[in-house]
Amino acid sequence: MSSLPALFLSFLLLPHFFLFARSEPTQDKQSLLNFLSAIPHSPRVLWNPSVSACSWVGVVCDSTNSSVVILRLPGVGLIGPIPTNTLGRLSSLRVLSLRSNRISSPIPPDLSNLTHLRSLYLQDNDFSGGFPDFVVSLTRLSRLDLSSNSFSGPIPFGLTNLTKLTRLYLQNNNFSGTLPSINQDGSITSFNVSNNALNGSIPSTLSQFPDSAFAGNLALCGGPLPPCTPFFPSPAPSPSLPTPPPAAVSKSKKKLSTAAIIGIVVGSVLALILLLVILLLCLRKRKHQPDKTPKPMATAAAAGGTRSIPVAEAGTSSSRDDITGGSIEAAERNKLVFLEGGIYSFDLEDLLRASAEVLGKGSVGTSYKAVLEEGTTVVVKRLKDVVVGKKEFETQMEVLGEVGNRHENVLGLRAYYFSKDEKLLVYDYLPTGSLSALLHGNVLGNSTFLTLNLCLFGFDLCLSIHLLVAVQKLSSFWF
Repeated sequence: MSSLPALFLSFLLLPHFFLFARSEPTQDKQSLLNFLSAIPHSPRVLWNPSVSACSWVGVVCDSTNSSVVILRLPGVGLIGPIPTNTLGRLSSLRVLSLRSNRISSPIPPDLSNLTHLRSLYLQDNDFSGGFPDFVVSLTRLSRLDLSSNSFSGPIPFGLTNLTKLTRLYLQNNNFSGTLPSINQDGSITSFNVSNNALNGSIPSTLSQFPDSAFAGNLALCGGPLPPCTPFFPSPAPSPSLPTPPPAAVSKSKKKLSTAAIIGIVVGSVLALILLLVILLLCLRKRKHQPDKTPKPMATAAAAGGTRSIPVAEAGTSSSRDDITGGSIEAAERNKLVFLEGGIYSFDLEDLLRASAEVLGKGSVGTSYKAVLEEGTTVVVKRLKDVVVGKKEFETQMEVLGEVGNRHENVLGLRAYYFSKDEKLLVYDYLPTGSLSALLHGNVLGNSTFLTLNLCLFGFDLCLSIHLLVAVQKLSSFWF
């Protein structure tokens, strides 16, 4: 009789037993089949679609076989990136291990849907690029291993959101920058960031880990590593010399300061004395320099009312040595150039020694009556404000000489002198008077000199034609 209720209870539970045995994670199974068909892999992974996914290699389901909670495929020859809409649909997955394969980036962003994930193992693959963004959203993650890949860039500060993290392995990558202050609550018990390109000071929240956890980062300092060097370190004392007592150090510094002050004062005084000596020498040299004021070539008699031609007006220098020159080249440069038809044989130095009398002033210069030592009398025209090259000046002088030779009523040009600062014209002197005196009366004396300005051939050179017309030729000129 006692076995009868037990038999009755077995018949009641039998349908539920068969229902439990036939349970299958259909959606997860299809996601796994899509993953395996889209990524190259070795023949070691043989999933039979006709049997339950919970019986496949590397797959573990929950107690009701309604969902996949663990997927472990280490070293099965997976190659290439993870396909999208495959593993990211395993919403109940708690452990994902794809270590020791040849999986590469990019990592699909839909892995952020694995909100129940607690352990993620992606070490020993070919991942690259920055730190995976989806990781910082997996707040239930307790174990993370991204070691031995080619990740680069900074380690994100968002790792501080993973408050349940106990193990973090990021070694053998190319991470750079500074370490964030993770492990604020001290929950991380195993940590390794060795062999990266990190720099800066190790946060105090990570200083309890051994130096091997930070090895291979040449720019890291502090914590278990040697202390960080300040920007301006104080010089270390020499190990060979004993450290002097504090009183001796203070006395030495005081003596050094006094010596430095004395040196500065002495140097300043010497510099001032040297400056004064140089100034005095310059003033003395300037005082003893010869006066370069233009000197007259010859002094005319006061009773005659004549004056000398200033040297500055007749040459390029007030010094006779500068005028005559100290070499053949200088003499060639300072000589008079005589035109055809002239009968004179004097030189520039003879002209400079001649007595002079102002005949008149025009817009282009002043005319002088010059009487040389041997008695020859000529008219010298000193041009002013004439800027022209030597070749052009010589050409115009030749033209002006031709005009005087061809026209009997135009006074002929006999010689000229050219230099950069001075330009002189030499004409015959006619003692019988000028055209101005005959036209308007001899109000200024018997030898008024009339100057007409002539601009030749459109050049910017305006010269003077002096009309000294003999009295006996005036009737033919006018009548």
